Amino acid sequence: MDAGGSGERVPWVDVLLASIAAVSWALVGMAGAAALGLHLLGADSAGSLGPMTAAVVVLAVGGSVTPTGDVSAFGLEGAQARTAVEITPLGIGLVGALFLAYFFLRSLRRAGPYISGSELAARAGGVVILFVATVGGLAWAGHDVITIDGAELGLDDLPGGGGGGDGGIEVPGLGDIGDIGGLLPDRLGDLVDAKAAVGFSVNTADSLAGALFWVLGVLVVALLASRRSPLPGGALAAAVRRNVRPAASALVAVLLVAVLAGYAAAGYAAIGDDHPKRIAGAALLGAPNGVWLGVPLGLFVPWDGKATGELAKLLPDPLDELLRVSADEPVTVGRLAELDGRVWLLAVAAAVMMLYAGVLAAARTPGGSRVFQFAGRCAVRLGLVTALALPLLVWLTDVSADASLSVLGFDAFGAGIELHGAVGMALLLGAAWGAGAGGLGAVLVYATRGGGVPEVAGPGRSASVADVPGPYRPAPPYRPSNDDTNPYLRPPPEIHGAPTMAGPFPAPPPPPPRPRPRPRPPEPPEDGPPPPRPPTGGR
Repeated sequence: MDAGGSGERVPWVDVLLASIAAVSWALVGMAGAAALGLHLLGADSAGSLGPMTAAVVVLAVGGSVTPTGDVSAFGLEGAQARTAVEITPLGIGLVGALFLAYFFLRSLRRAGPYISGSELAARAGGVVILFVATVGGLAWAGHDVITIDGAELGLDDLPGGGGGGDGGIEVPGLGDIGDIGGLLPDRLGDLVDAKAAVGFSVNTADSLAGALFWVLGVLVVALLASRRSPLPGGALAAAVRRNVRPAASALVAVLLVAVLAGYAAAGYAAIGDDHPKRIAGAALLGAPNGVWLGVPLGLFVPWDGKATGELAKLLPDPLDELLRVSADEPVTVGRLAELDGRVWLLAVAAAVMMLYAGVLAAARTPGGSRVFQFAGRCAVRLGLVTALALPLLVWLTDVSADASLSVLGFDAFGAGIELHGAVGMALLLGAAWGAGAGGLGAVLVYATRGGGVPEVAGPGRSASVADVPGPYRPAPPYRPSNDDTNPYLRPPPEIHGAPTMAGPFPAPPPPPPRPRPRPRPPEPPEDGPPPPRPPTGGR
């Protein structure tokens, strides 16, 4: 059978059913996680949960949401709510990515140990087209009007805001200048008791483009990180299977483990908190945002940012304090450790995570060479993969959020977060950390088991045992077998343990011929008179 499979027919019915299953499960999982997170945060009290869930799902796949409508209270024309949010809820996106990758890769494995290029393109294309079309439907449904309660905006603390003051404004050097004709403060007091309606809608074109790049990225990462999914024949597929998949699968595995640790930390924090539902909802929506922001930060990637207003409270301590005090200098582990020495544990955890990725990648890399050659190959491969993955994490966890209520040009309240990582430094540091972790992990694996997995030569290709599809793949032994400890290598007690002569053995001599039996004399008949007796002499 041709591994390239250029002449093979594509099973279109199976392709369609597999695409529907993958996209359906992905969107159901994302919608369920988004609805649960919004409900735990109490967001459904301000508007309908359905449109907000659709908007969050679109945001999770790279879409864009824009607020619409003006806020007008008590004849105060020109009062406008403006909000600009550029943040991706990675918790929702991760749920969809896991479902989509699982069902897509499962459909590939059901196709057999080999798959043609046309069938792989058809299966991936079906998932992409169906997913983008469904996101277009969510973009149409993701619009609603939410209600903003003025009493919750903090306006009662301003002059005339209903906080119990006399409504006057005191200017340094001029004293109390009074109510200035009842212009702004009185109207702010009215605004406290007002409820403003602000709409939001999904940008269809931007959302479709974001969904296209998102689903393509998920499928590419799934194919690179899956060690047992079939690929079309050829030199490129063999190089990907041999050189890329061990390092990519190891790095993806440790990043997912880091997210699980983040969920565990959120659960521990929710136990002793006064509002455990809010912590659970925030973790469900954005735990990967915090974890994957901490990974580059722990690997010494610098960040630039600022935080103002109420949104600064969403950042963990001491990051919020650092951004409030000094926003001109970059955010680094050293500067955070000056405020809290426990931040150095973040660097230790990131280093251990990379070392674990190096050991895992080396254990999955085909061996068969000396220790320095093996370590060099592992270092180069993990270094290249990490050099691409770390800037991707920096880009995904980029935060830009601003919200304010402008009244006649006067900002009644303001809040914002800006946090951007250095992509260039992330690329360089990713290559350095990946190479170091890959080389050290290879040395540890070589010292314990003598190299990676053994190689298996196939028809026209070379692969490792872990890459060969099959129902049962026993793990290779960690050390050579010992006759004294292995019961299968010890002879039974009734058999002598002395060495025997090696073959081939000479043929045994033929057995001697057996003598032919003599013929037996005839026996007398049983019936009839006895034979006559011979005559005797006289008396």
